[in-house]
Amino acid sequence: MDTEAQPTERDRSPRPSDAEDPSEPEEREGRSRFALADRVTEWVPGGWITVTLLALLLCLLLVFTYVLQPFRIPSGSMERGLRIGDRVLVNKLAYRFGDRPRRGDVVVFDGTGYFGHGDYIKRVVGVGGDHVVCCDGAGRIEVNGRPVDESEFLYPGDSPSTVRFDVVVPDGTLFVLGDHRSNSSDSRDHLGSPGGGMIPVDEVIGRADWIVWPLGHATHLNRPGGYARVPAAAREGEGGHG
Repeated sequence: MDTEAQPTERDRSPRPSDAEDPSEPEEREGRSRFALADRVTEWVPGGWITVTLLALLLCLLLVFTYVLQPFRIPSGSMERGLRIGDRVLVNKLAYRFGDRPRRGDVVVFDGTGYFGHGDYIKRVVGVGGDHVVCCDGAGRIEVNGRPVDESEFLYPGDSPSTVRFDVVVPDGTLFVLGDHRSNSSDSRDHLGSPGGGMIPVDEVIGRADWIVWPLGHATHLNRPGGYARVPAAAREGEGGHG
C-alpha cells in the first residue's frame, strides 16, 4: 500500500486580503476629506469663492498683527518726508530678533505716559549711551561729538532745534525728534517730564519702512547717511565723548 502522501491541489483563488486594493483606505480617506470640504462650501454662502476670500483675509490679519502694520500720518511733524494723510507700512519684525533701533530710523512707538496718549512716529536721533547736544557753533545737532548733517530730511527753513539740550541717552531708551522741528512735540518738549523725554525701546512698535499711499508719493524710507557716520558712544572708562 502506497503510504506516501499525495500532494493536494491548492485553491488558487485570491484570498480576501489579497484581493483587497491596499490603496483603498487612502482613497476612502481622500474622498472623505473632499466630501467634508464640499459640505463646508455648500454650507457657506458663495461656496469656494467665499472660503478662499476668508482664507486670504485670515492671512492678511496674521500679517498685519505680527509682521506689518499700516499707519496713517496724522500731523505735519515729520514733513517734508511724511505728509499728513500718508500711509506707511511699519515693519514690526525689524527689532524682534536681536536688532535694535539705529540713529536715523523712523519708528512708530506707543507714547502713552511719555508724550501723551496713542502712537507717535519720529526719527531716532540718539540711542542708549549717546551724548546728544544742541547745538554746535554752526547750529547743528551733535551726537557723540560728531555734527550731523540733517539737510537730507529736515523741513525746509527749519533749524535743527531752537531748544537747547545736552543729554546722555540712558540704555534701553531712545531720543527722538520730528523732521519738521518747528511743528513737532518730541523728546525736547519732555526733558523735564518723567522719563526725561526718552522713549523705552520696548515701547517701539516697529520701523516705518515704506510709504505706500498715495501712489505718487510711494517710496522706501532709507536711513540718512548723516546718522550712519555718527561714531559709537564712549562708555564709562573709555574716555570722553567724541
